[in-house]
Amino acid sequence: MSEVTLGGYMAKHERAAAFTGSDNQPYSVGIYLADEPNERGLYGAALLFVRWSPQGDRPVGHVETDTLAWGTSPEEADARIKNLSLYDVKAALDEAIAQSPGEW
Repeated sequence: MSEVTLGGYMAKHERAAAFTGSDNQPYSVGIYLADEPNERGLYGAALLFVRWSPQGDRPVGHVETDTLAWGTSPEEADARIKNLSLYDVKAALDEAIAQSPGEW
């Protein structure tokens, strides 16, 4: 898996990818997998972005995406979301920030 994908980055660096959001705040990204399938039998995967204090010592909020990947199992959904490029992950962060109410 390429280092320019979310999963490739996480595997190579053994940590979550981090970004500066469109609000100029620091975020790290995690993957959220649905515990149960939807009515079509598919499991969803979304991204959860933790916003950090300016000092980076504590979380101060979060934003999350809608479902970005689907699979017939949680493992398949996880593999698919990990194939997102880091550019797409950053775009998803900025979209989530734009959609958030902006209250921290």
